Amino acid sequence: MIFLDAASTTPVRREVLEAMWPYLSGEFGNPSSHHSLGEAAASALADARSAVAKVLNCRAGEVTFTSGGTEADNLAVKGIALARQAADPSLNRVVISAVEHPAVEESARYLERVHGFTVDVVPVDGDGLVTLEALGAVLRRETALVSIMYANNEVGTVQPVADLARAAHAFHIPFHTDAVQAAGWLPLDVKALGVDALSLSGHKLGAPKGSGVLFTKGRLRLEPLIHGGGQERGRRSGTENVAGAVAVATALNLSHTEAAAASADVAALRDNFIAAVREAVPGAVLTGHPSRRLPSVASLCFPGTSGESVLLELERLGVVCSSGSACAAGSDAPSPVLLALGISPETAQTAVRFSFTSAVTAAELEHAAAAVAAAVGRVRNLVNHPK
Repeated sequence: MIFLDAASTTPVRREVLEAMWPYLSGEFGNPSSHHSLGEAAASALADARSAVAKVLNCRAGEVTFTSGGTEADNLAVKGIALARQAADPSLNRVVISAVEHPAVEESARYLERVHGFTVDVVPVDGDGLVTLEALGAVLRRETALVSIMYANNEVGTVQPVADLARAAHAFHIPFHTDAVQAAGWLPLDVKALGVDALSLSGHKLGAPKGSGVLFTKGRLRLEPLIHGGGQERGRRSGTENVAGAVAVATALNLSHTEAAAASADVAALRDNFIAAVREAVPGAVLTGHPSRRLPSVASLCFPGTSGESVLLELERLGVVCSSGSACAAGSDAPSPVLLALGISPETAQTAVRFSFTSAVTAAELEHAAAAVAAAVGRVRNLVNHPK
């Protein structure tokens, strides 16, 4: 099997398993307990927080461990907006882009539905980019938060986050970015990016599912979503998942160390794969920005097919990939991300996303490109000549 669905999840790295194992076995203490087992757990948690802070170029106290990217996004969008509205009731708008992950979009819609916020959606161009002009058109004095993702999980387009954050700051509005897909491939220095909050997910980096991180800048107020004993500096109550924190810190550090070399190598392999597919499959349409894209993502539409049928045929040929976001699994509707790019519903339903780990090889992608050509040809033949 050739696994080309890394944007949905990645295998747990051996180094990560080895780092977290002690905190699943002998060193199992509660970090809030005042005895040797608890103190060992607290020390491991502090070390993990410092390791994450070093990668993000922030203070350890600005790092909150969560159960994953979805919780980190929810805590950022709801927590920042509600805290700002509590301080100033006139702050009743949030800005998101038209291509956000459901964790951000649904958090914004919750604020609209339950707390009376207005959600301003910034359109994207045909490549999936948010322009400064488009963002500027929706910013208001009443805007409590702007949340625009760093890199898209379906088409791979990378946003000009630093420029967009500066535009928000000109209105004194905090800026959050979902960096779940960017982690391991793009720089995560929060000072260089100029962001006030940033979300990460461990299982996209080689850590287990159920581990994540939220960075929040300095004294930016955050209304907690989970109430209780006041752990994580009051931002997220509940006994901390020490093993998960160690895992995500280890995976983030490894991916950060490897990022520069991995990004260049995988980008070259991706481009060769895209070229091979487009040459072998007449009418194949690349979605997302042609150059401002993640090294690890190639998303294509194959008009005259069904994306789900192509996926099934590819799996039969030993290639595992997806039709888009794993969070939309089971939905028959065309991808809102592709529709936002101006792609027709009919074409959007033919989309297939190929996403790679840094371990992907040229031979695997050569085989995958041939399999795509065979799969699309078979599906088109069945569509055009049904029995």
